Amino acid sequence: MISNTLLNSVLVIVASMVLLWILSLAKKNASIVDIFWGLGFVIVGWASAINADNVSGLGKVVLGMVTLWGVRLSLYLAIRNHGKPEDFRYVAMRKHYGARFPVISLFTVFLLQGAIMMVVSLPVQIALSDAHASLSIVSYVGIALFALGIFFEAVGDWQLAQFKRNPQNAGQVMQTGLWKYTRHPNYFGDTCVWWGIGIVALSASFGWIGLVGSLLMNFFLVRVSGVPMLERSMSKRRPGYDEYKRRTSSFVPRPPKK
Repeated sequence: MISNTLLNSVLVIVASMVLLWILSLAKKNASIVDIFWGLGFVIVGWASAINADNVSGLGKVVLGMVTLWGVRLSLYLAIRNHGKPEDFRYVAMRKHYGARFPVISLFTVFLLQGAIMMVVSLPVQIALSDAHASLSIVSYVGIALFALGIFFEAVGDWQLAQFKRNPQNAGQVMQTGLWKYTRHPNYFGDTCVWWGIGIVALSASFGWIGLVGSLLMNFFLVRVSGVPMLERSMSKRRPGYDEYKRRTSSFVPRPPKK
C-alpha cells in the first residue's frame, strides 16, 4: 500500500540524514550532504522496492531511472569535491552560528534536504507501491524526456569539467558546447529527468500525485537554490558573465542572441 511505502520512506530518510549529520560533525564538513543528495533518492527507491510485496514492470523502470540518475550525480560530485574544503555556504553558516551550528545544521541543512527529498521522490515511491502498474504510451514519453535530461546533465558536467581542467580557462566563463545554448544545461537536464520520472509514474495508481515532486524540483532549480543562487555568485566572480547572460538562455536551450 502507498501509505506503508510513504511511512517507510520517512523513516529511511530521517535515519539516513541523521547518520549523515553525525558523520559531518566528525569530518567537520557539512558539504557531504550535497554529495549524498543523488544517492539519497537511490536509497529511497530501493527501500520502497524492498518494502513492496511485488515490483511491477513500471516500478522496475522507475527504479532503474532513479538509480542511474542518483548514482551518476553522487559519483560526479564526489570526484569533483574530493580534497576540497567545505563549501563556502556552510563555512559562512559556521561563522554566523558559532557553537550552535551543529544543531542548526541538523534542521536547516540535513533534515530540510530530507524533507525536500521525500516530496521530490513521490513519483518513485508511488510507482513502486503499485504492484500491477504497467508501461503505457505516456510512459515512453517520460522515458524519452528522462533520456534527454540525463544527456544534458552528464554531457554538460563533462564539458564543464574539461573546461576547468585547462589552466588557460582559469577565471573564464564556460560558453561552448551545451553551455552555448543554455547557461545551466545541468539544471535543465535535472528538471527533464524529474518530469520524465513523474510522467512515467502517471501510469501507476495515484500517479498524478507524483507530479508534485517534479514540480517542486522544477521550482527549486529555477527559482530558489539552483539558477538564482549560482547566477548571483557567477556575476560576482566571473568577468564577462553579465555579457554571457545577455546572449545566452538562462534555462531552456536555444540559439544564442547575436
